Amino acid sequence: MAEAFNDLTLPDTKDARYAAVAQEIASVLDGEPNLTARMATVSSMLANSFDHYFWTGFYVVDPTREAELVVGPYQGTLGCMRIAFGRGVCGAAAATGQTQVVADVHAFPGHIACDSRSASEIVTPVFDADGRLIAVFDVDSETPAAFDAVDQAWLEQIMARVFARRT
Repeated sequence: MAEAFNDLTLPDTKDARYAAVAQEIASVLDGEPNLTARMATVSSMLANSFDHYFWTGFYVVDPTREAELVVGPYQGTLGCMRIAFGRGVCGAAAATGQTQVVADVHAFPGHIACDSRSASEIVTPVFDADGRLIAVFDVDSETPAAFDAVDQAWLEQIMARVFARRT
């Protein structure tokens, strides 16, 4: 399946590109129950599909520490190791259960600067089949205001398809 993805010619519009990669992700992950493998695959496939993605990955809810995320599978430069719920964009998404679309990370209260090149960010909460928060999916861009409602809708849909269904 990975070869099929590498040969995939992606459509020009962002919406069509998301539709194509979402279908490809579903195909590659069909029957794969391992959570880490699913997260690593989603991170890799999305990171390689969009030029405006600079850092792409998951922060996973740490079951051993209350209200804290720990870095999970990702693509990009070194990420933050741990983030408390409510702190920065990832912590805000974890605390509220709502996607955070931030046009200018430097203007976001409490933003955590893991890489100074990051200019904008989108973070989508990831829920399991029982509706429990298991992670957040974080994408940073070097371009200001790189994310919009199209990114939000597709990332929310992909996370629900991949993680909120029973495998």
